[in-house]
Amino acid sequence: MKKFMDENFLLQTETAQELYHNHAAKMPIIDYHCHLIPKMVADDYQFKSITEIWLGGDHYKWRAMRSNGVAERYCTGTDTTDWEKFEKWAETVPYTFRNPLYHWTHLELKTAFGIDKILNPSTAREIFDECNAKLATPEYSARNLMRRYHVETVCTTDDPVDSLEYHIATRESGFEIKMLPTWRPDKAMAVEVPAEFRAYVEKLAEVSGVSISNFDDMIEALRKRHAFFAEQGCKLSDHGIEEFYAEDYTDAEIRAIFNKVYGGTELTHEEILKFKSAMLVVFGEMDWETGWTQQFHYGAIRNNNTKMFKLLGPDTGFDSIGEFTTAKSMAKYLDRLNSEGKLTKTILYNLNPCANEVIATMLGNFQDGSIPGKIQFGSGWWFLDQKDGMEKQMNALSLLGLLSRFVGMLTDSRSFLSYPRHEYFRRTLCNLLGRDVENGEIPECEMPRVQQMVEDICYNNAKNFFQF
Repeated sequence: MKKFMDENFLLQTETAQELYHNHAAKMPIIDYHCHLIPKMVADDYQFKSITEIWLGGDHYKWRAMRSNGVAERYCTGTDTTDWEKFEKWAETVPYTFRNPLYHWTHLELKTAFGIDKILNPSTAREIFDECNAKLATPEYSARNLMRRYHVETVCTTDDPVDSLEYHIATRESGFEIKMLPTWRPDKAMAVEVPAEFRAYVEKLAEVSGVSISNFDDMIEALRKRHAFFAEQGCKLSDHGIEEFYAEDYTDAEIRAIFNKVYGGTELTHEEILKFKSAMLVVFGEMDWETGWTQQFHYGAIRNNNTKMFKLLGPDTGFDSIGEFTTAKSMAKYLDRLNSEGKLTKTILYNLNPCANEVIATMLGNFQDGSIPGKIQFGSGWWFLDQKDGMEKQMNALSLLGLLSRFVGMLTDSRSFLSYPRHEYFRRTLCNLLGRDVENGEIPECEMPRVQQMVEDICYNNAKNFFQF
């Protein structure tokens, strides 16, 4: 029986082991999409407990705890202690076999704290105390955790109205790891609630110094903020959308729609789709002008539990995979920009695995030979960032595109303990390739190329693609 999580964890062949230990493991981490809180990096935050860094804001764990019959007060409550929350998580862990949380939990304990013990109710107290004792030392500050995992660059997720003051402060402090902003303008196209949209536009006017009274003014303000983000090293945008928007519209229609919603009148469903379609094109053109990479995370149904949304707000564990027929609109959107010669580097992330082959074939429609892998199939996202999801994403890309040009993994996390997801991905990648070599599906004489491929996917491709 193979030992749990030994040095060859997930590596089922000798070739896989060689690829991982001699090639993947040594590569630095470029975490080009995450949700780290920039202030924590700027302040070199010292975490108060393992509960804070592990369970604070982690809706993956909250969902598992709720499924295990744990009361909400132990997930998000304010009347329970750090120990009580951790104890409930420890009680849940033995019920997570075959869920990626089981592997992530123990990989994080091992790589961050050097703890090989299995977390369960009988070990909970000693693990809690040992982690907390280490977190109280300078070696476990936010920045030192990033150093521990050999992180080179992180890209946070930021609204156009954000001041980016903590990115600036971090850079000026001399911190050697780059923390760059990412442009996430979702609120600038969220016209479903007129009062909220107007409040956002007023905030945009304030931070940009542009007086906004019409659609053209808003675009001018967004352009000023886009330029400011570029000055602070931004290289990527990101869009969290349910589906792709590619309705036909005229400029006059969009100006009229803006006036209507800015004036406080609710829009029709058709008007909402037209406005979102226009904004996606405007954002795509901005990114093309600056040479940024645009990212699209699509396919989630968010805030399904109305009762809990009212109680806790968004991003608390009540989202799920959606079903959308979006291939035609995705193609139409990309074609619209491409026809104008304004399609920038693009990464497409799907949440429903049934779209793996859709995206893998969509890429080839718009590769133009200008750079390798200009249009990318993003790594397994959210519910798919686990072994099975990663393998299915890489298999689809391998069969229908070029896995060799893939820009690799990211954490998509706000936790400073999530970097082992890169290790998990790298082990999975090496296992796939190692198996192919040993099965005679990749010639052994091409091992130097396979070794280079591993290093490229883990680091070099992202380094070259984003030009940080």
